[in-house]
Amino acid sequence: MVIEKTKTQKSQEKWSREILDEGFCIVPSILLRAQKRIGLNPSQLILLIQLLDYWWEVDNKPFPSKKDLGNRVGLGARQVQRYLTDLENAGLIKREARVVAGKGRTTNKYDLSGLVKKLNELAPEFKQVKELKKAVERQGGDDRLRL
Repeated sequence: MVIEKTKTQKSQEKWSREILDEGFCIVPSILLRAQKRIGLNPSQLILLIQLLDYWWEVDNKPFPSKKDLGNRVGLGARQVQRYLTDLENAGLIKREARVVAGKGRTTNKYDLSGLVKKLNELAPEFKQVKELKKAVERQGGDDRLRL
């Protein structure tokens, strides 16, 4: 009897348990494939991915400091601020003030629903291209078709 490995087991083979024990985040492939279409430069994309790493539950918006984001990617706080403003102007994130009792205003929360909406808008088109590519491959292939 052959027992198929779970996705967790396959991931552990690929990355190792030690690495996965430190945590991981989900980055939808469409975000990476549509980077140019969305108009993201490399720094904007990496900041989005960093925000995704802080976003563990749908109802708990991430709230890293600009300093922490900058330290992770080697950018100064002003550069981080500028790129976050770009992402907000593009409708991909929304900054929300966060107030902590006894401390007052603290780091912003980041609403990523704009990013989710944008990727959902692009998903049908990417699916259609993927299906077209499969159909062409079944008929003999064309390696010029790329996503």
